Amino acid sequence: MFDSDTIGFMIPPIVAGLVILSIHAYLGLHVIGRGVIFVDLAFAQIAALGTTVALLAGIEPGSTASLAFALGFTLLGALVFSFTRMEESVVPQEAIIGITYVVSSAAVILLAGLTADGAEHISETLTGTLIWIDWPTIAKMTTVYAVIGAVHFALRKQFLAVTFAPEKAGNIRLWDFLFYMTFGVVIAFSVEVAGVLMVFSALVIPAVIAFLYTSHFGAALLIAWGMGVVAIVGGVGTSFYLDLPTGPLMVVFFGIVLVVAAALRPLLGFKARGKILVNGLVEANTEAP
Repeated sequence: MFDSDTIGFMIPPIVAGLVILSIHAYLGLHVIGRGVIFVDLAFAQIAALGTTVALLAGIEPGSTASLAFALGFTLLGALVFSFTRMEESVVPQEAIIGITYVVSSAAVILLAGLTADGAEHISETLTGTLIWIDWPTIAKMTTVYAVIGAVHFALRKQFLAVTFAPEKAGNIRLWDFLFYMTFGVVIAFSVEVAGVLMVFSALVIPAVIAFLYTSHFGAALLIAWGMGVVAIVGGVGTSFYLDLPTGPLMVVFFGIVLVVAAALRPLLGFKARGKILVNGLVEANTEAP
């Protein structure tokens, strides 16, 4: 099937995909709990807009300066999303998120059209360059995600409360801003490597599968990780075996895993669940299936 050289080429993208999954699966549970399913798409496009502005300024994509532009733009996005959470408003936050996504996408297309490599840049923002990732980049991502993970673990009670039981959380706007700020940092690093489509898939699909099977946050996280591993390893392996683009094929594999998991659910006797339980800390209604 695979010779040693092929396996050697497969290992870096698989490892990078698993590193991305490690933090995205956790954040995805928050996204489902908040009911802001497309916030990562909006953040991804905001980050892409930052790198596009950098490209227009003559900065090489993938460079530290380009990443700084992406981080700066996602910080602005964190401010917008943290101050547009209005519990009593007739305008749902998802509408603001959708508007942000559409405007950012249009801006990326317009600005990319002003550069010589615009078409290639747009393609890379969608599908990423995971297949060409190197070990220093993986090490950098791992370090950043480990720091973000440590912050979320240290402040887990506040982050979980503001997501699943905001009525029990104090100073919601502050905690929302901190959540979206860390979320934006993760997305900025991920989009540079994996692209918008893979980032969305790794964030949302494992979380959806997890909440199909359990209402317990801890168990859901383990399920999300497990399903994500299957999709990433299967997607990368199949892309090398069939010589197909890695990024799009991984997204397809995430979709296949979701369909299979949803089909098996009634056969395994799992029923619909209406609440998410978070280690006895908070309990809240959820829109998840």
